[in-house]
Amino acid sequence: MSTQHARQALKLLAIGAHPDDCEVRVGGLAAMFRARGWSVTFASLTNGDAGHHRLSRGELAARRHAETRAVGEQFGIDYVVMDNHDGELEATLENRRRVIRLIRSCRPDLVLTHRPNDYHPDHRYTSQLVQDAAFMVTVPRICEETPALPRNPVFAYFSDAFTKPAPFAPTVAVDITRFMDAKQAMLHCHASQFYEWLPYLAGNLADVPVDETERRQFLFKQWSHLSDPAPWRDLLIRLYGADRGRAVRFAEALEVSEYGAPLEDAMIGLLIGG
Repeated sequence: MSTQHARQALKLLAIGAHPDDCEVRVGGLAAMFRARGWSVTFASLTNGDAGHHRLSRGELAARRHAETRAVGEQFGIDYVVMDNHDGELEATLENRRRVIRLIRSCRPDLVLTHRPNDYHPDHRYTSQLVQDAAFMVTVPRICEETPALPRNPVFAYFSDAFTKPAPFAPTVAVDITRFMDAKQAMLHCHASQFYEWLPYLAGNLADVPVDETERRQFLFKQWSHLSDPAPWRDLLIRLYGADRGRAVRFAEALEVSEYGAPLEDAMIGLLIGG
């Protein structure tokens, strides 16, 4: 696999529970992939129809579909939104089959998702579904209508701050400084969340500006901390060298799951290259 990855582009599949989860956690990495001409697919296992204080489920689902389309069109990302209700995702056999089919249809080198310990049940069950699909994507007699993959992809987790039963343990950290503007532009597409629902939850809805430029500044102030490289500084120095590692202003980290293929040096080289 090392030789193969050294010769060809990588395909990324990020699977979140809700529209905007992938952008929040790996939007910079996705922007880097697209800048290199590499394939990116974002998938949301729910339609996000509960995350609002004012809109009905139907209104919100339609709006959030439109927001994902905007991300896809602006950044050349294939975006899949499944029809499970927000807040009601379950790790059922049918949902597992849907995830298996999704992974097989994308044929990714790298699959990213939530960690299994998380505050939100949809995040936890998304993680469970992806883990349950990890080996099965290679088994021909499972979901026979979709050809099995010849090898297991690398599976890895988004970063988070949860510590129980185990804290996030990064395997690789990627410098996304050049792509931070693109990541913020992805979040900007999700106006229903970053300028309405999440400020409402935080109690600062009245502070959200109306002016477009000021909104982007508000967004950066509220959310750029999720790309703070400080927790991964030692790892960045080890991967990029002392000078560049210390200079990284924004980064995203991944923890590789033992359920998939190992993250080999060749793929790490591609992830941190450039």
